[in-house]
Amino acid sequence: MPRPTPARPRTARGAGARTVGAAAVLALLAGCTWGQPETVPAVSSATFVPEPAPEPVAAELTVPDDLVTSLVPDGSGPVATSAAAVAASRTLFASAPVAVLTAHGDVTGGLTAASAAVAVGAPVLVVPPDADAAAAVVAEVERLGATAVLVVGGAEPAGLPADVAAVAVPAGADPTTLATATGVDLTATTDVAPDGAADAVRALDATAPTVLLAGDGGDGATASPTTAGPATPTTAPRANATLPATLPPVGDDGAVLALAGERPVPLAVLATLRAAGAEILDLPGGDPRATTGTVQALADADPAAVLQLTSDLGATRTLTSRVQAAVTGVELPGGGQLVFPEGDGVPGKRYVALYGTPGTPSLGVLGEQDVPATLARTRQHATPFRDLTDDVVVPAVEIIATVASAGPGDDGDYSQERSVDDLRPLVDAAREDGAYVVLDLQPGRTDFRTQAQRYAELLAEPHVGLALDPEWRLAPDQVHLRQIGSVSAAEINQTSEWLARFTRERDLPQKMLVLHQFSLRMISDRQDVDTSHDELAVVIHVDGQGTQPAKRGTWDALRTNAPDVHWGWKNFYDEDEPMLDPAQTYQVDPVPDLVTYQ
Repeated sequence: MPRPTPARPRTARGAGARTVGAAAVLALLAGCTWGQPETVPAVSSATFVPEPAPEPVAAELTVPDDLVTSLVPDGSGPVATSAAAVAASRTLFASAPVAVLTAHGDVTGGLTAASAAVAVGAPVLVVPPDADAAAAVVAEVERLGATAVLVVGGAEPAGLPADVAAVAVPAGADPTTLATATGVDLTATTDVAPDGAADAVRALDATAPTVLLAGDGGDGATASPTTAGPATPTTAPRANATLPATLPPVGDDGAVLALAGERPVPLAVLATLRAAGAEILDLPGGDPRATTGTVQALADADPAAVLQLTSDLGATRTLTSRVQAAVTGVELPGGGQLVFPEGDGVPGKRYVALYGTPGTPSLGVLGEQDVPATLARTRQHATPFRDLTDDVVVPAVEIIATVASAGPGDDGDYSQERSVDDLRPLVDAAREDGAYVVLDLQPGRTDFRTQAQRYAELLAEPHVGLALDPEWRLAPDQVHLRQIGSVSAAEINQTSEWLARFTRERDLPQKMLVLHQFSLRMISDRQDVDTSHDELAVVIHVDGQGTQPAKRGTWDALRTNAPDVHWGWKNFYDEDEPMLDPAQTYQVDPVPDLVTYQ
C-alpha cells in the first residue's frame, strides 16, 4: 500500500525567497571543501492577521406567565421610579448583552438613554441617589448577563462589576457621539417639546432609530445632583469606545401589550417597552372595555400578556377580568363593552326601551305588534332622543320573562315562566337590529336568583341584561294585587353575585341590572344593596305613574339616600297625566339613563 507523500513546505515569495536561494548556492559551493551542506531554515515575511470581530449578540425577551402584570410605580420618588424600571427590565428581558443607565429626574438624559436603548435593543435602568436602591440596579445588570453598559450623564452606580465595560456619553448626546458609542447608524433627530418626552419615547421604533433631543425652554436639563445622581460622570468617556454589536432582541414579537391610563409613566419604563418591541395602548376612561377602539385593539392584538402601567386602571385582578372580556372583541349595542361608559374621550350611552311581553298587548306596548314591528317601533321611540344629547342613544326592549299570575300554578309560585324558546325570536332579532334586551322577572313566591337561572341560556348572550321587579315578589302568605311585594337587599345581592360571576366566567361584556321601584318599602335595607360588581351596571328604575307632580315626588323620594346607581324613568301611555314627550323627559333632573315606555 503506497504511503502518502508528505506535503512540501510552501516557499515564500519575494525578497525573503531570494535570500534563501542565495544561501543555498553558497552552501553548495562550500560543500566541496566543508562536506555536505547543512539545512538552512526558511525565512518568511511576517503577515498581520487581525482577530475577527465578535459576532453580534441579541437580548432574549420573555413573556410573563400571568395575563396581567403590574408595572405601576409604588410612588413617584427616585427609589420608586428606579424600582419600576428594574421591574420592566425583569419582566421583558430574560437576558441582554447591554443595559442603558440614566439618572432619576434627568429628562435630557432620559431621552438620550431611550434613543440608545431602542436602537440597540436594551433595557433602561434608572440610577437613584439612594445607595441601597442603586444596588438593585447593579443586581439587575448582573441578572441580565450584560457585558457592557451605556452610562448616560454619569449615571454609573457604585459596585458595577469590573468585567462589565462602561461606555459613557453625556446627557443630550448628539447623533455622532451616540452613533460612535452604540455602533448604530444614528443620523435622524427629533426635537422634543417640554411636555412631549413621553410621547416621543413611545414613538421610538427600532427599525428607524432616531436621537431624541430636548427642545429649547424645556425642563429637560439634567436635574440637580441631589435628585438625579452625580452631576459629573463617574466613568471617564473613552475615545472611540463602543458597545458590543447587537442584533434585534429575540422573542415572540407582539406577545406583550402595555396598557396606560391618564397618569404619567416613567420614561425608562416606556423606553424598555419600546426596546422590547411592546406596543402601548391608551385606555380612555381607564377601562379596556370602554370604547370600540380599545376593545378591537385588544382583540386584534390578542396578547399573551398585558402590562399595567398606571394605577388608574384599577386593581390587577379587576383589570385581568376586563382584559379577558375585551380580547373577545364582542361589543354591546352602541359600541364597547360597558353599559354606561364614562370618562374623557369616551362617548356616553343612554337607552330608550319598550316594555311588555310578546303577544300580550295588555302588559305593555312591546306586546302590541310582532317582532319586526316591535323593533321598528323601538327605533322610532329612540330617534327623537338623539337630538337631545351628545350620548349614544341605544334602542332597547324590556321583556317580561316571568309574569305575575293570579293563581299559584303547577309549581305554586304565582308566576308564569315563559320558555326560552318563546323569547328567543325577539332576543335574536334585537341582537341583529342593534337593540339591547332586558329580561324582567316577576317571581311571585320564588326568589329572583332561582328564576334568573332559568334564563341562563339567554343571559349568556352579550346584549341581554336582567331586571328584578320587587312589586311582584311575594311573601309565602301574599297574593298579587292584594299586597304589593317587596324584596330584601340580601336577596338582590344573592342575585347580583350570581349574575356577576356568570358574566365574569364567560368573559361577557358588562350587563345591565335593573331594580324596579316606586316606593321605599319595596326594597328593604336598600342602603345595603351591593353595587360594586364590575361586571354589572345597576339601575334603579322609578316606576311611578299618574300626574307629573306625583311622579316627580316619587323620583325625588327614591333618589334620597340611594346607593350609587344609574337611574331609569318610565313613561306610561295610559296612566300618566300627561305623558312627557322626549324633550320633557330629558328635562328630568338628573337626566334618566334609561327611559322605558309602557
